Amino acid sequence: MEMLKVNQISKIYGSKLTYHALAGIDLTVEEGEFVGIMGPSGSGKTTLLNLIATIDSPTTGEITIGGQNPHKLKKNALAKFRRRELGFVFQDFNLLQTLTVAENIVLPLTLDGTNLKTMKTKLTEIAGKLGIEGILDKRTYEISGGQAQRAAIARSIIHRPKLLLADEPTGNLDSKAAKDVMTTLESLNRNDRATMLLVTHDAVAASYCNRVVFIKDGKLYSEIHRGEQRQAFFQKIIDTLSLLGGDAHDLSPIHLS
Repeated sequence: MEMLKVNQISKIYGSKLTYHALAGIDLTVEEGEFVGIMGPSGSGKTTLLNLIATIDSPTTGEITIGGQNPHKLKKNALAKFRRRELGFVFQDFNLLQTLTVAENIVLPLTLDGTNLKTMKTKLTEIAGKLGIEGILDKRTYEISGGQAQRAAIARSIIHRPKLLLADEPTGNLDSKAAKDVMTTLESLNRNDRATMLLVTHDAVAASYCNRVVFIKDGKLYSEIHRGEQRQAFFQKIIDTLSLLGGDAHDLSPIHLS
């Protein structure tokens, strides 16, 4: 089943001096897929994610998530759609410092008025899956970056969204914490069939996906699929990135361990 369909999406900024951020993008993500989006800085990958996340609207074309076009919804319905159907993981965690880790994780359920017993059950289950049971009572400043990102992932999936959108989730982490976070996302995808879209410039992070789509100058450049071997997939990603060009800082200096 198609979870996400991006049909001939274009995004143009400005009126007099127009800038084509995206031009005629087509992308389909099946239910249970884990897809990476890569490209040099300014290629349009973050613009694409923002359109799918309903943070921004396309100039032309259509996006459907679970068969529904969220861009046609009224403001309140769109807010509800975003809260219930989508999960978000960002580079800077976006956890609230005034709350404990547990309170941060159940926030989507609190906003939806879920009863306390259901919240506790879901919290216990998700914390167990992500290995963060020991930090639930701590504040965000008392935990490591890797733990904070796993708490953010827990918060993003506790309401079982149709689609999880991750924007550079390993950007602020050292290589060990990044590996822990990507292993966590990979196991959620494999065991819970969570549908996930990852925007990253890090080839190591991208190598955990089922396939990677490359964007250049606002257009689809190519896509590659992972076989059995992650090491071989990682090498294919590196090779494609070097063909794409871009600045040296666009490419990850970390090698696969």
